[in-house]
Amino acid sequence: MTGTDNSIFIGTKPFMNYVTSVVMQFTAKNAEEVVIKARGKFISTAVDIAEVSSKRFLEGKIRIKDIKVDSEQFQNKEGKDVRVSSIEIVMCKV
Repeated sequence: MTGTDNSIFIGTKPFMNYVTSVVMQFTAKNAEEVVIKARGKFISTAVDIAEVSSKRFLEGKIRIKDIKVDSEQFQNKEGKDVRVSSIEIVMCKV
């Protein structure tokens, strides 16, 4: 997974907080790229955030440049091996 200053990690905050963050990165901070990152059950939320940002708020101004998927394996508290999927959606200006 790549690390940039314009990364937004998706978690339990309200959906629109993340959409606003994406929009603000492109408008107020004039970012060329924004990376939306999520793991596990938050992957579908990340996809929705990318779609709403590009199709409703910044239509014709940003697009999805790249999507990277991965999975990480680690041991949970009970000592079981667990595999968690992750996604990075790279948004860029048109």
